[in-house]
Amino acid sequence: MKRASLFSVLLLAAAWLATPALADNKSVDFGDYQVHYNVFPSTFLTPEVAKANNLKRSRGLGIVNIAIMEETEESGLRTVPGQVEGKALNSLQQPTYLAFRRVQEGDDVYFLAQYQYSAGETMVFEITARPTGHNQDLNVRFSQELFND
Repeated sequence: MKRASLFSVLLLAAAWLATPALADNKSVDFGDYQVHYNVFPSTFLTPEVAKANNLKRSRGLGIVNIAIMEETEESGLRTVPGQVEGKALNSLQQPTYLAFRRVQEGDDVYFLAQYQYSAGETMVFEITARPTGHNQDLNVRFSQELFND
Protein backbone atom coordinates (compact mmCIF):
# COMPACT_ATOMS: atom_id res chain seq x y z
CA MET A 1 0.00 0.00 0.00
CA LYS A 2 1.41 3.42 -0.87
CA ARG A 3 1.50 6.62 1.16
CA ALA A 4 -1.23 8.11 -1.02
CA SER A 5 -3.65 6.00 0.99
CA LEU A 6 -2.41 7.61 4.22
CA PHE A 7 -3.47 11.04 2.95
CA SER A 8 -6.94 9.61 2.21
CA VAL A 9 -7.09 8.10 5.70
CA LEU A 10 -6.08 11.42 7.26
CA LEU A 11 -8.80 13.22 5.32
CA LEU A 12 -11.34 10.63 6.47
CA ALA A 13 -10.11 11.02 10.04
CA ALA A 14 -10.60 14.77 9.80
CA ALA A 15 -14.13 14.29 8.50
CA TRP A 16 -14.88 11.63 11.11
CA LEU A 17 -13.67 13.85 13.95
CA ALA A 18 -15.26 17.03 12.63
CA THR A 19 -18.46 17.01 14.60
CA PRO A 20 -20.41 20.27 14.40
CA ALA A 21 -18.92 21.39 17.72
CA LEU A 22 -15.36 20.72 16.55
CA ALA A 23 -15.56 21.54 12.86
CA ASP A 24 -14.81 25.25 13.30
CA ASN A 25 -11.74 24.51 15.40
CA LYS A 26 -9.79 22.42 12.89
CA SER A 27 -7.80 25.28 11.37
CA VAL A 28 -6.40 28.65 12.31
CA ASP A 29 -6.26 31.50 9.78
CA PHE A 30 -3.15 33.69 9.52
CA GLY A 31 -4.09 35.76 6.46
CA ASP A 32 -2.36 34.20 3.44
CA TYR A 33 -1.71 31.01 5.44
CA GLN A 34 -3.81 28.59 7.45
CA VAL A 35 -2.68 25.83 9.77
CA HIS A 36 -4.94 22.78 9.59
CA TYR A 37 -4.79 20.09 12.25
CA ASN A 38 -6.38 16.91 13.42
CA VAL A 39 -5.64 14.35 16.10
CA PHE A 40 -6.86 10.76 16.15
CA PRO A 41 -6.04 7.37 17.71
CA SER A 42 -3.36 5.42 15.83
CA THR A 43 -5.71 2.42 15.79
CA PHE A 44 -7.83 4.37 13.29
CA LEU A 45 -5.18 3.46 10.67
CA THR A 46 -5.27 0.06 9.06
CA PRO A 47 -2.22 -2.13 9.82
CA GLU A 48 -1.16 -1.86 6.16
CA VAL A 49 -1.28 1.95 6.08
CA ALA A 50 0.54 2.21 9.42
CA LYS A 51 3.30 -0.16 8.28
CA ALA A 52 3.71 1.54 4.89
CA ASN A 53 4.19 4.89 6.67
CA ASN A 54 6.33 3.68 9.58
CA LEU A 55 3.67 4.50 12.17
CA LYS A 56 2.89 2.44 15.26
CA ARG A 57 -0.66 1.29 15.93
CA SER A 58 -1.45 0.89 19.60
CA ARG A 59 -4.11 1.75 22.13
CA GLY A 60 -2.92 4.88 23.87
CA LEU A 61 -0.93 6.18 20.88
CA GLY A 62 -2.35 9.19 19.06
CA ILE A 63 -1.37 10.85 15.80
CA VAL A 64 -1.15 14.62 15.29
CA ASN A 65 -1.49 15.72 11.66
CA ILE A 66 -0.55 19.30 10.71
CA ALA A 67 -0.79 20.90 7.25
CA ILE A 68 0.38 24.41 6.39
CA MET A 69 -1.94 25.78 3.73
CA GLU A 70 -1.49 28.82 1.51
CA GLU A 71 -4.25 30.68 -0.29
CA THR A 72 -3.91 30.54 -4.06
CA GLU A 73 -4.93 33.14 -6.61
CA GLU A 74 -7.85 30.92 -7.56
CA SER A 75 -9.30 31.33 -4.03
CA GLY A 76 -8.27 27.81 -3.14
CA LEU A 77 -5.77 26.35 -0.73
CA ARG A 78 -2.66 24.28 -1.29
CA THR A 79 -0.26 22.69 1.14
CA VAL A 80 3.20 24.21 1.38
CA PRO A 81 6.49 22.92 2.80
CA GLY A 82 7.85 24.26 6.01
CA GLN A 83 8.81 23.28 9.50
CA VAL A 84 6.58 22.15 12.38
CA GLU A 85 7.44 21.60 16.03
CA GLY A 86 5.40 21.40 19.17
CA LYS A 87 4.47 19.71 22.38
CA ALA A 88 1.48 18.06 24.02
CA LEU A 89 0.63 18.89 27.62
CA ASN A 90 -1.26 16.44 29.79
CA SER A 91 -3.69 17.41 32.56
CA LEU A 92 -0.74 17.96 34.94
CA GLN A 93 0.87 20.31 32.37
CA GLN A 94 3.69 17.81 31.80
CA PRO A 95 5.04 18.28 28.26
CA THR A 96 5.70 15.63 25.66
CA TYR A 97 7.76 17.08 22.83
CA LEU A 98 6.45 15.99 19.45
CA ALA A 99 8.85 14.67 16.81
CA PHE A 100 7.15 15.78 13.61
CA ARG A 101 8.21 14.27 10.35
CA ARG A 102 7.42 15.66 6.94
CA VAL A 103 5.40 13.50 4.55
CA GLN A 104 5.17 14.44 0.89
CA GLU A 105 2.69 12.76 -1.45
CA GLY A 106 2.79 14.36 -4.87
CA ASP A 107 2.02 18.04 -4.28
CA ASP A 108 0.63 17.45 -0.79
CA VAL A 109 2.87 18.10 2.23
CA TYR A 110 1.90 17.45 5.83
CA PHE A 111 3.58 16.74 9.14
CA LEU A 112 2.90 13.81 11.47
CA ALA A 113 3.87 13.05 15.06
CA GLN A 114 2.80 10.34 17.47
CA TYR A 115 2.27 10.76 21.20
CA GLN A 116 1.01 8.75 24.17
CA TYR A 117 -2.29 9.51 25.85
CA SER A 118 -4.53 8.11 28.55
CA ALA A 119 -8.10 7.42 27.48
CA GLY A 120 -10.36 10.35 28.30
CA GLU A 121 -7.49 12.72 29.13
CA THR A 122 -7.63 16.13 27.50
CA MET A 123 -4.29 17.01 25.92
CA VAL A 124 -3.35 20.59 25.03
CA PHE A 125 -1.22 20.96 21.91
CA GLU A 126 1.08 23.91 21.35
CA ILE A 127 2.25 23.89 17.72
CA THR A 128 4.62 26.23 15.89
CA ALA A 129 4.54 26.10 12.09
CA ARG A 130 6.70 28.12 9.73
CA PRO A 131 6.18 27.95 5.96
CA THR A 132 9.39 27.82 3.94
CA GLY A 133 10.48 31.38 3.11
CA HIS A 134 8.11 32.90 5.70
CA ASN A 135 9.74 34.98 8.43
CA GLN A 136 7.07 34.60 11.11
CA ASP A 137 6.00 31.62 13.20
CA LEU A 138 2.37 30.53 13.03
CA ASN A 139 1.45 29.50 16.58
CA VAL A 140 -1.53 27.24 17.18
CA ARG A 141 -2.91 26.00 20.49
CA PHE A 142 -5.77 23.51 20.74
CA SER A 143 -7.01 20.72 22.96
CA GLN A 144 -8.19 17.23 22.11
CA GLU A 145 -9.59 14.34 24.11
CA LEU A 146 -9.17 10.81 22.73
CA PHE A 147 -10.64 7.50 23.79
CA ASN A 148 -9.40 4.00 23.07
CA ASP A 149 -11.55 2.10 20.61
